[in-house]
Amino acid sequence: MEIFAVLSLFVWYAIAAIILVVIALMLVRLILNKADLNPFSRPVIMIRRWTDPLVNPVRRPLVSMGFSPNIAPLVVILIAILLGYFASQFIGLVLFTVKGLIASATYGSPISFVGYLIFGALALYSLLIFMRIVVSWGANPHNRLLHFLIRATEPILAPFRRIIPPLGMFDISPIIVLFVLDLLQRAVAATLLRV
Repeated sequence: MEIFAVLSLFVWYAIAAIILVVIALMLVRLILNKADLNPFSRPVIMIRRWTDPLVNPVRRPLVSMGFSPNIAPLVVILIAILLGYFASQFIGLVLFTVKGLIASATYGSPISFVGYLIFGALALYSLLIFMRIVVSWGANPHNRLLHFLIRATEPILAPFRRIIPPLGMFDISPIIVLFVLDLLQRAVAATLLRV
C-alpha cells in the first residue's frame, strides 16, 4: 500500500509544480507589462506566446464585467490555484477510495468494500457541488463545465431547493446539501469503514 503514498505525493508535487509555473509565467507577464518594454522584443513575444492561451479567455469576461484587463494574469493565478485544489482533492479522493477497495477485496470484507464505494460516491458528489458553487460565480452561462455540474448535481439540489427557501438572492440549499453529505460520509466512515 506504500505505492498509494508515493503516488499521492507524486501527484501533489506535480500539481504544485504546474501551479508554480503558471504563477511564475503570470508574474513575469505582469512585470513585462508594467516595465513597458518593446512589445516586439523577443522575450516579450515569447512570454506572450506562452501566456496568451491562459490570459485571453479570462480577459474577455473581465472586460465585459467592467474590470480592467490588466488584472487578467492575477485572475489566472487564482484560477490555477483553485483548479489545483480541485484536482488534488479529486485525485486524493480517488486514491483513498481505490486503496480502500483494494484492501477490502484483499482481506475479503464485503461490508468495507461497499462502505468505500459509498464513501467515494458521497465525497465525489460533495466535490461536484462545491465546484458548481465556485464555477457559477463568474462563469459564462454557456460553459460546458457548468452545464455538466448542473446536470450532475441538480437531482439532489432540486428537492432541497423546494424545501429551503432562498435568503434574498442567495440560494443556501447547496450549503445544506454539503452538510448532509458530510454527515453521511462521517456515518459511513464510522459504521462501514470503522475509521
